[in-house]
Amino acid sequence: MTANVFVLYFAKSAELTGVREEEIVDVPTPISSRDLWRLLLQRHPRLSALQDQVVLAVRQHYISISEQVVTLGDGDEVAVVPPLSGG
Repeated sequence: MTANVFVLYFAKSAELTGVREEEIVDVPTPISSRDLWRLLLQRHPRLSALQDQVVLAVRQHYISISEQVVTLGDGDEVAVVPPLSGG
C-alpha cells in the first residue's frame, strides 16, 4: 500500500529544503520512521545537516527516528521538526 502525504517543514528544515510544505505521493505504508526520514533525505539531501537532531510528527504526534513503524493514510501530515533554539 502507498499513501499521498503532506510534509511540513519548520525552522531550519524549511531553510534547508527551500519549501515550507510539499505533497509526496506513493509513500510506502506502513513504514518505519527511519525509512520515512531516508525518503525525505533522498528528496532533500541538505536535511542531513539535521541528522540525529530532528524529530518527525505524524498526525501531530511526535515520533523519534527509529524502527518505530507508522501507518500513513492519504492526506496525513508529516512534520519535520528541528531543534528549536531558545533565547
